[in-house]
Amino acid sequence: MRLGESLSITLFGESHGQLVGTLLEGVPAGLRIDQERIAQRMLTRRPGGHFASKRKEDDHVELVTGVHEGYATGQPILIQIRNKDSRSSDYSFIPNHPRPGHQDLLMHQRSGGFADLRGGGSSSARLTAGIVAAAALVEPLLGEIQIDAHVGAIGSIEAARIDACPEEWANELCEQLRCRDPTVVDAMKDHVDAIRKQRNSTGSRVDVLVSNMPQGLGEPWFDGLEPALGRAYLSIPAARGVAFGRGFEVVKMTGLEHNNPWSGTKEQPRQEGERADGSIAGLSSGSDLYAQIAFKPPSSIAHEQTTLDLDDGQQKPLVVKGRHDPVLGPRAVSVARAMTTLVLCDLILRKRDAF
Repeated sequence: MRLGESLSITLFGESHGQLVGTLLEGVPAGLRIDQERIAQRMLTRRPGGHFASKRKEDDHVELVTGVHEGYATGQPILIQIRNKDSRSSDYSFIPNHPRPGHQDLLMHQRSGGFADLRGGGSSSARLTAGIVAAAALVEPLLGEIQIDAHVGAIGSIEAARIDACPEEWANELCEQLRCRDPTVVDAMKDHVDAIRKQRNSTGSRVDVLVSNMPQGLGEPWFDGLEPALGRAYLSIPAARGVAFGRGFEVVKMTGLEHNNPWSGTKEQPRQEGERADGSIAGLSSGSDLYAQIAFKPPSSIAHEQTTLDLDDGQQKPLVVKGRHDPVLGPRAVSVARAMTTLVLCDLILRKRDAF
């Protein structure tokens, strides 16, 4: 449950335990801590909206160590976010009747029966609260780098490319769905509402755009820009696929179609062409970097399903009660941005350490 080298996070807590959080290590001494920015970022992730779980959490961030008089001390920063609206009774059927598509059965076996499985336990998306808080804290380390993200698709409804959409939310529905394309949000809303009435859920995709990166950011091979981001993105609960640049469309392309010639000057080289790769051999090229993250439909649904009963070894019907998201994309936008921030800040600090 640890990510990063020069800048790292270690997650802790459970969905229905007392709290969740992260231990953030490697923050340079003297970094100013902006509590207002942290609170704003937490607002975009927390449950309770129209398209999210009805669990109500204020997500107040407590910085327990490593901060003094508004500045980082250089010591590890312990971030805590207390759980205030857990309802463990909703999970009384666990572990004997594990949910389809969830980690209940596997974590139960792995722990020898000692895991806290309520609400997903330590595998729950509730733990992304600590990720978002940590990223908001270190955001100033990005300098001129800009990160944007939005819901690029819900079900079969596709939004326009993020760089072709308005930079701000065009209306209230765009903001609620975290989609910048005002021409598709009504259809997205109708689709989610219809799925929810069917006591079902739907898949979604988050699109990320990173711009103003300096050239050469990243490490060779396994800690290259895309491998590092890909690992972080795929660790987001329910992520099932990641694509960079032109993604799987490259299968249909030739080298002449895909390659982007270098132009500019010796002092300021740049790539020509549309949607040039933002990363080459793991190093930032100076062009914008595009990423897409596909999320499966949430596994906890109110529709009756059939699954194994561990008491007697027979399959039996199961209806999952409780408060669950019908779609993950709107809340995953903030997590995707946070993961991008943490990975880039780690690579920035590693690059500094190399000189």
